[in-house]
Amino acid sequence: MRTKPRILFVSHSYPPTWGGVESQNFNLAESLKKIAEVKVIANGRGKIFLPIFLPITFFRMLFLMGRYDACLLGNGVLAPLGEGVKFFRRRKKFFCVVHGLDITFANKRGFLSKVYKSVNIPSLKKLDKLFMVGNATIEEAVKAGISKNHCVFIPNGINPDEFSEKHTREDLTKVLGEDLEGKKVVFRLGRFVPHKGTSWFIENVVPNLPQNVITVAAGGRVGKNTAGDKDDFAVCEKIIEEKKLAGRVKLFPNIPENDKKILLNTADIVVSPNVKTPGTMEGFGINVIEAGACGRVVVASAIEGLKDAIKGGENGFLVEPGDAGGYAAKINELLADDEFRKNFGEKARRYVIENYSWKRIAKKYLEEMEKISN
Repeated sequence: MRTKPRILFVSHSYPPTWGGVESQNFNLAESLKKIAEVKVIANGRGKIFLPIFLPITFFRMLFLMGRYDACLLGNGVLAPLGEGVKFFRRRKKFFCVVHGLDITFANKRGFLSKVYKSVNIPSLKKLDKLFMVGNATIEEAVKAGISKNHCVFIPNGINPDEFSEKHTREDLTKVLGEDLEGKKVVFRLGRFVPHKGTSWFIENVVPNLPQNVITVAAGGRVGKNTAGDKDDFAVCEKIIEEKKLAGRVKLFPNIPENDKKILLNTADIVVSPNVKTPGTMEGFGINVIEAGACGRVVVASAIEGLKDAIKGGENGFLVEPGDAGGYAAKINELLADDEFRKNFGEKARRYVIENYSWKRIAKKYLEEMEKISN
């Protein structure tokens, strides 16, 4: 009888701290546990704990890898640990999930970026296989000197029923704090960082939407001293004031999970208006998959990982990034047809379940790891 593969899963970003990477790592680990023997080493205390977590984890990995067939790293930050342990455990296989920022962070300015470029990127090359969350991430990796043959695209996954809930327009009214009679709601879910395009959308698209359309932007803010993307929330506030859009745009930083689910299940349209921003990118775009799971119609930029997440006409619609007229036209067209949005939303949910469920994605990870191990 064939025994289950034994995998040591290591993540530097894990619940109870929540975010895109934390959620992805948690769900991947839990899904792999159903088809393999998995041991998790994870940091759930945030980035401030990394200086302690990393050295301790290196020695734990070194000791534990004697019992496991393979090690799967949650993202590129951990690549040097994988390379170091691989030196001592040469018969074991080492893999890494790679997000867009795992590559593009090396192109940013600053001391940490220089260290990352000289240490982490070479370490990624030494691992046995890299699981890229988007084809655009593979393109960036090749630019960084990583062989395309060293990479395989596996999209992020989702538990559809985790997000799909029964909520009413009255629930949405309570979240927004105003009467929604005769109004439409466009929802943008994502961190307030430049490449997400929220400030661009507010400045260039919202003024071209009907007066009865309320745009809601919700997501986490980036700390002032956090490495990586810059905070874009203050820019959004300034645009709203200058354009006199206070009654037409609502911002919800660090939105509670329940309010997020209400918006995902009741908004008329979900948008992901990402724009090209030097030094960063959208690795995949899990928020548009979450929206599809909730039966929402998504309008997103045809850029980077969003082109992997959205198949036009199946679970959303793609617009060229930076095309304000194209966005306004598509949104207005969709808002004018309630029946079409309802039917398309049901179609999008079926597509998400068939293509992005964690059961399917975890199986793909295991298959790719076993190709190298055999």
